[in-house]
Amino acid sequence: MNEHNTYMQRCIAIAKHGLGTTAPNPMVGCVIVVDNSIIGEGFTSPYGGPHAEVNAINSVKNKDFLKDATLYVTLEPCSHFGKTPPCSDLILTHQIPNVVIGCLDDNPLVAGKGIEKLKNSGCKVTVGILQKECKAHHKRFFTFHNKKRPYIILKWAESADGFIAPPSKEKQEPVWISNVYSQQLVHKWRAEEQGILVGTKTVVEDNPSLTVRHWTGKHPIRIVIDKDHKLSENFNVFNSEARTLRLTSENIDFYKTLAQEICDFLYKEQINSVIVEGGAKTLQTFIDENLWDEARVFKGQISFGNGIKAPHFEGQLVSEEQIINDTLQYYIPTI
Repeated sequence: MNEHNTYMQRCIAIAKHGLGTTAPNPMVGCVIVVDNSIIGEGFTSPYGGPHAEVNAINSVKNKDFLKDATLYVTLEPCSHFGKTPPCSDLILTHQIPNVVIGCLDDNPLVAGKGIEKLKNSGCKVTVGILQKECKAHHKRFFTFHNKKRPYIILKWAESADGFIAPPSKEKQEPVWISNVYSQQLVHKWRAEEQGILVGTKTVVEDNPSLTVRHWTGKHPIRIVIDKDHKLSENFNVFNSEARTLRLTSENIDFYKTLAQEICDFLYKEQINSVIVEGGAKTLQTFIDENLWDEARVFKGQISFGNGIKAPHFEGQLVSEEQIINDTLQYYIPTI
């Protein structure tokens, strides 16, 4: 493995520390190298804070070293003013002579302009190092800008005989199919995404909170389908723990393709990733409209014999793991 690949892998690794906090900005990683030694590194701060390049440059104690350095970054440095000044300007201010970039930024505000500015100022720019891996890392960001919708993750747990819920239950709470370790993992996932979506029936029957209770992290924005304002404010999803968006006939056209309508609305709200947690009808809506990017399916050992069938979908199984007695399967859409 050449040194460019080694340092870009490090960029991707540290960039993951920004998962769940940088949105709608991308979670970028940056490493600064002189004479085959890392002298500084950084990742994107929570939204509104400094970008990865700024944090990496600030971490270098002796700024004189920067004039002989190579800066590695997973995504093209920005060239426009947003919440923070352009990173490309900062690179030029410190006269960093070499910049190695994983992949181009598809955001129309950047889209090659950062590279052009660096090159025009005499900086040597190398593009496309571990490009496939960097694009996969930035999948939420690229989906949002290229497809004009959030990155959609479907998630459900199903019984050994293929049901996501029994035919009836006595209490207004979830019937757990997966074990406590799987449930904790789901809370970790919630902290990593910007939004979480459920339908009216799930709220009525389970009264979920949709927050991060069994993990440390930021609560996702709760998105609730409630066409006719049937849900009272007494449900947990409307408490003060997290922000909630209610999708009603006032902001969504329920007589059009519903999943697309939801995606269009969430795109306008600048939400770049969503976990769809249910119920079966809501999940199937996204599947039928082919508006999903990955599915995470828990298979438990419990059997119901009857009940609400798990969603029907065609997907490519990409990995599988055991969580004690649960099986967790990851799927992507079949091309």
